[in-house]
Amino acid sequence: MADAMTATMACRGPDAHGLWLGRSVALGHRRLSVIDPAGGSQPMVFEHDGEPVVAISYTGEVFNYRELRKQLLIRGHGFRTDSDTEVVLHAYLEWGEDFTEHLNGMYAFALWDARTEELLLVRDRLGIKPLYYWPLPGGVLFGSEPKAILAHPSARPAIDTEGFAELLGFTKTPGHAVYKGMHELRPGHTLRVGRGGSTLRRYWAVESHEHTDDLDTTIGRVRELLEDIVARQLVADVPVG
Repeated sequence: MADAMTATMACRGPDAHGLWLGRSVALGHRRLSVIDPAGGSQPMVFEHDGEPVVAISYTGEVFNYRELRKQLLIRGHGFRTDSDTEVVLHAYLEWGEDFTEHLNGMYAFALWDARTEELLLVRDRLGIKPLYYWPLPGGVLFGSEPKAILAHPSARPAIDTEGFAELLGFTKTPGHAVYKGMHELRPGHTLRVGRGGSTLRRYWAVESHEHTDDLDTTIGRVRELLEDIVARQLVADVPVG
């Protein structure tokens, strides 16, 4: 069934596909290769003594992964690949759920912690990458698009009139989806799901500050920020532009 759900995402990841089955979880992935095409296959699993510790299915890019990799190497972590995916795995192992504070990028991912048998869903700060989920009595279905979830027989689609109206209008309530029972993980949020239930947590919010710079200073600062943003987003192991 997880394979069928993953197959609906072929248009998002035409380069490769993968499936990992754990004791209480199934992770699927469709890959568009951008960083480390040879070594960044997913789902990616970190093991200790032959047993899985943490597994991840991840989409997007962490633009500062090289800086984070250097920090993690200093802290004693070792890497098998040059991918940002593996950096995200080790960042979680190092900092726990606070690892989101260290990530600069656009991403959505599902991370399974075999030690606690809990699933962590994470969406980037501005919600650039989509992530939907459907709570069930014994767990949760999730995917980058609603059609992945609807490929599972437990997800019985029924249109949510408010969500559908928003789809046709110019407003969007964070967290709403078009189908009843389905939710969109809000930007800057995590959802932890375990045997004891689920916990939604906001890890980032836009901060408002009084603007006191003059026009010339503002122009210079905006130019500096734009140049930095563009440079960060050109990180890739395949041709860009």
